[in-house]
Amino acid sequence: MTNDPKKQNLEPDDILTGDGERVPETLDRAPSMDWDKAEAITGARGIEVIQRAVQTLPNRPGVYRMIDSEGEVLYVGKARSLKKRVSNYARGIGHTNRLAQMIATTASMEFVTTATESEALLLEANLIKRLRPRFNVLLRDDKSFAYILVAQDHAAARIAKHRGARAIKGDYFGPFASTWAVNRTVTALQKAFLLRSCSDAVYESRTRPCLLFQIKRCSGPCTGEIALDDYNNLVGEARDFLTGKSQAVQRQLATSMTDASERMDFETAARYRDRLSALSSVQSHQGINPRSVEEADVFALHQEAGQFCVQVFFFRTFQNWGNRAYFPKADRSLPVEEVLGAFLSQFYEDKPPARQILLSHEIEDRPLLEEALCIRAGHKIEVSVPKRGDKYELVQHALQNARDALGRKLAESASQTRLLEGLGATFGLAAPPARIEVFDNSHIQGTAAVGAMIVSGPEGFQKNGYRKFNIRSEDITPGDDFGMMKEVLQRRFSRLIKESPRLAPDGAPDRTDGDGTPPWPDLVLIDGGPGQLSAVQEILKGLGIADLAVAAIAKGVDRDAGREVIHMPGRQPFRLEPRDPVLYFIQRLRDEAHRFAIGTHRAKRSKEFVRSPLDEIAGIGPSRKRALLHHFGTAKGVAGAGLSDLEKVPGINRATAKLVYDFFHERGG
Repeated sequence: MTNDPKKQNLEPDDILTGDGERVPETLDRAPSMDWDKAEAITGARGIEVIQRAVQTLPNRPGVYRMIDSEGEVLYVGKARSLKKRVSNYARGIGHTNRLAQMIATTASMEFVTTATESEALLLEANLIKRLRPRFNVLLRDDKSFAYILVAQDHAAARIAKHRGARAIKGDYFGPFASTWAVNRTVTALQKAFLLRSCSDAVYESRTRPCLLFQIKRCSGPCTGEIALDDYNNLVGEARDFLTGKSQAVQRQLATSMTDASERMDFETAARYRDRLSALSSVQSHQGINPRSVEEADVFALHQEAGQFCVQVFFFRTFQNWGNRAYFPKADRSLPVEEVLGAFLSQFYEDKPPARQILLSHEIEDRPLLEEALCIRAGHKIEVSVPKRGDKYELVQHALQNARDALGRKLAESASQTRLLEGLGATFGLAAPPARIEVFDNSHIQGTAAVGAMIVSGPEGFQKNGYRKFNIRSEDITPGDDFGMMKEVLQRRFSRLIKESPRLAPDGAPDRTDGDGTPPWPDLVLIDGGPGQLSAVQEILKGLGIADLAVAAIAKGVDRDAGREVIHMPGRQPFRLEPRDPVLYFIQRLRDEAHRFAIGTHRAKRSKEFVRSPLDEIAGIGPSRKRALLHHFGTAKGVAGAGLSDLEKVPGINRATAKLVYDFFHERGG
């Protein structure tokens, strides 16, 4: 059964049988609220809505959604019996303040039944992550994990760092908690197994070995320096090492080194020695390497001052592949066991679990979580709370890291609060800003021009809110910073007006993002002087936005940090004291926007440097492009080829050959 209701084409009120078939009966959904929005929604109304829904609910597993009068989902829950679980809300007594508020705000409910409770758990996690209801425990996960990819879409497999969807055929090893860890491991594996890391296009175009071959980090399959069979043996050794057979691989290399030495082939022996040294470096930098735990994910939760921290460690092939701290959003009244259980179901919604999951606290639905993860992974998953031994030590180590991470966050939050208060006073805001947006541009004489927006608030930099803008307008003169800034602001606020219109009486947005932050900024900062400020004011005025605080930060004389001049509408330009903490904060915001803009520009420029004319031909995908480059050597060779020559390329039929021929000759190729 598909767990995503979007993929099932469900109407909100559909009840499904266990196999996904619709049942003619539908649930009684509460009618839309037609009283004045300003009138408070009482608990009695919410209970009445729930009681009407209970009358038609089945005693079957499923997922329920509680929705307010504006159509916003308040809470998503799963149940072994929908009727029994939802009936508890209808009692009206014995609820915590959080539940009482949730019930009082409920204007309608929606339900989906499932075949088993484990399917309900998976669907619940999917919906929570997608809808981000404000009464659920929310996993704040704005960064995907990195994996090592050993690709299988080419005769000579390559090794690379990978993020995102697994669209490339191959073996994925991870997760690694940091980019630094995966980069270091990939480099060590290149030294140990001499696998290529270049793209397929670069591989096909090589006529002589590259620098990586010269420094002994690649065996040179592109130019035949190693036979493909021998290269594939190296690939097999790398896979064995990454799947836990590291000791066997090291013993084999040690034996080969000894044999070569006994034959007095000292050059070959030295190569084996260097490979063994590289493998040792992979393990020596891993920190704690438990000898009795081959594969495990370790979760430890710590609560302090109404906030939660979950520290996650990843152990694979008896090695520590890093850790990461999470700070889930949850009501401070919730017990830590409930927060940890909700965190786990969301954490594994889009990640493969380890065969062992070690926890610091017992969770209510541990057997159910095991069953759901087994269904998803296709093999046995063990979830446990160790009390002694190596596993217990791993959990305690993770718990100490959770305490330390939360302590640092609380200290940073206090400092951030003081800085935001100072920033609000400096710019004349009524309250400390909850959302700050900073804009910058980057280009080289107008080429590869991009705009960038970063977001900051009480939690620091909010990287899931960062946005980049490819400059599209052909009317902008290359290098026109004013024109680029106008386009970026026009696109940003036009979309914001469309997606989150300002509806509240005081002109503020009446909604918040899923993580509780407002979509509209309280303060907009731009890198520039009076000219950039005027350009921004012109755009905002044209969009009907008149109450947004905007400031331009101009670099000081000789572009010295600490001598920045601040320009705001209706105020004389002013400076802050060189040692003012607010000035340092503004510099950090500006520097982060500049870093993001420069990085985005460089990525776009690099992509344009390696772009091939073949990329522009509709119907020519990676495989055909590879075949053409392999046959003719370069894109220039393809462009100069005749129709009959193109037809001789393996995998290129007459229609495709004519498509390629016409493309280059129409362009005057």
